[in-house]
Amino acid sequence: MGSVGQVTDSTQNTQILLASRPHGEPTAENFEITTSPIPEPGDGEVLLRTIYLSLDPYMRGRMSDAKSYAAPVEVGTVMEGGTVAEVVESRDPSLAVGDIVLSHLGWQAYGVQPARHVRKLDPQRAPVSTAVGVLGMPGFTAYAGLLQIGDPQPGETVVVVAAAAGPVGSTVGQIARIKGARAVGIAGGPDKVAWLEELGFDVALDHRSPTFKDDLSAAVPDGIDVYFENVGGHVWDAVLPRLNTYARVPVCGLVAGYNDTELPAGPDRSGQLMRHVLTKSLTIRGFIQNEFVKAHYKDFQAEASGWIADGSLRYKEDVVEGLDNAPEAFFGLLKGKNFGKLLIQVSDDPTR
Repeated sequence: MGSVGQVTDSTQNTQILLASRPHGEPTAENFEITTSPIPEPGDGEVLLRTIYLSLDPYMRGRMSDAKSYAAPVEVGTVMEGGTVAEVVESRDPSLAVGDIVLSHLGWQAYGVQPARHVRKLDPQRAPVSTAVGVLGMPGFTAYAGLLQIGDPQPGETVVVVAAAAGPVGSTVGQIARIKGARAVGIAGGPDKVAWLEELGFDVALDHRSPTFKDDLSAAVPDGIDVYFENVGGHVWDAVLPRLNTYARVPVCGLVAGYNDTELPAGPDRSGQLMRHVLTKSLTIRGFIQNEFVKAHYKDFQAEASGWIADGSLRYKEDVVEGLDNAPEAFFGLLKGKNFGKLLIQVSDDPTR
C-alpha cells in the first residue's frame, strides 16, 4: 500500500479505522488498515475515488470521546477527514463520471456520498488540492477568524501568528498584510522562518530559539493588537503580557496541548489571565469556522481566489503519497513537522 497506484484497486477499498482511543500521543496501535469491497451508490448518490485526503490538527480531538463541539469518531469506524475526489459512478443527474468534487470521505480510498453533500470543483479556477487548503477549511478559518474577530485596522494593528508557516497561520499573516496591517509570524525552525519572510511578513520569529521572548519583545515595540491563536503553550505565555488594551484574540486551536493527559505543572495562572482580560479590556473569542460559513463563505471564495490569482496570497503544500502513510504523517503534524498544508495523495490527480 506504499504507492499512490496501489490504493486505486478497482475491486477493493482501503480504509484506515480508529482502532482505539489514544491516551496522550496517538500511536500506530490506535489505527487499523483494512480492505473491504467498494460500496455501490444508490439513487441520488455518487461513488467517489479519493485523490487527496486533508490531515488537520482537529482530528486529534475527534479521536477522543471527551465532550467537544463535534461528535467523536467511533472506534472501529473510518477516521474522518476532508477529501478531494473523482466521481467514478453517478446516480444523480447533477454530477457526471470524471467530475472532481470536495467531499468528506475520511481516511479511505473510495466512498459513497449523497450528491447534494459534495461540491463540484473547477480545475481551471485553481488546483483542486486547494479545496482542502488555502481555498478550503484552513483558508476560511484564517479569513473568518481574522476579519470577523480580529478586525485588523490599516496602519494600526500588529498581527502575531503562531504556527505561521502552516496553512492557517500563513494565510492569516498574508491577509493581514493585504488589509494594511503589520504581520509578525512565529514558526518553528529556520526554513519556516525563511518562508514567512518570502511571503512578506514584516517580521518572522523562531519560537524554538532560546532568545524567543526577547525577539518577540523587540519585534512588537508598540505591543500586539491582534493575536491569532492556534497553538497555545509557551508562545501564548510570551504573547499575553504584550497584548495592548482592546486587543483581540481569535482562538481556533490549541495544538500544543492536544496530547496532554493532565493539567500542566506549576501554579494556576488563570488569575493572571483574567487580570489581563479585565485591565486591558481584551476580547478572547474561540470559534469554529463553520459558524461563519453562511454569512461569509462566498465572499471568502471570491476574495481569496482573486488574491491567489494576483499573487498576493501564496500557499505551500506538503504532500505525502500513499494512504497507508496517513497515520505517520498525522503524528508528525501534531509535532509541527509538516511544512505547509499537509495532504495525503491517495490516488493519481487527473487534473495534473
